[in-house]
Amino acid sequence: QVQLVESGGGLVQAGGSLRLSCAASGNILSINTMGWYRQGPGKQRALVAEFTSIGNTNYADSVKGRFTISRDNAKNTVALEMNSLKPEDTAVYYCHVLTKTLFNAWGQGTQVTVSS
Repeated sequence: QVQLVESGGGLVQAGGSLRLSCAASGNILSINTMGWYRQGPGKQRALVAEFTSIGNTNYADSVKGRFTISRDNAKNTVALEMNSLKPEDTAVYYCHVLTKTLFNAWGQGTQVTVSS
């Protein structure tokens, strides 16, 4: 299987920036998609940004133009650069992998809090 370890996150004022990073290990060749989800207070977990199986990127409408996902294939890492943060971006952010066998792997989650 795939194991995911996240880093980054924290507390930032509105308008600020944060960077999240996720390192994958294990059966790397089984990775189909890789990206980030988030779960805000009282909300369901939802996609933030991801790389598809063919290398395209998908972004939630709410983060387009503010967040950028990137990856380093040599290091098996994916990062999420978050700019112009808003209080509504406050959530636990999870790194996610969908494997070619349709297994969902999740990181432990990292808290992002944006103060107004």
